[in-house]
Amino acid sequence: MPAKSAAQQKAAGAALSAKRGETPKSKLKGASRQIVESMSEQQLEEFAHTKRKGKPEHVKE
Repeated sequence: MPAKSAAQQKAAGAALSAKRGETPKSKLKGASRQIVESMSEQQLEEFAHTKRKGKPEHVKE
């Protein structure tokens, strides 16, 4: 499932970094703090590796 906005992609990248142990979980903020526990590493990787070109910064759901 690809990210729908650049903000989702950035949050997924931060969460993926914490999941892999590259960044302390205490440094996470906002959505990345919530999704690090709820998504698998593979799901986070799919979100983080979405192409950002043409994506809006934020999407209203």
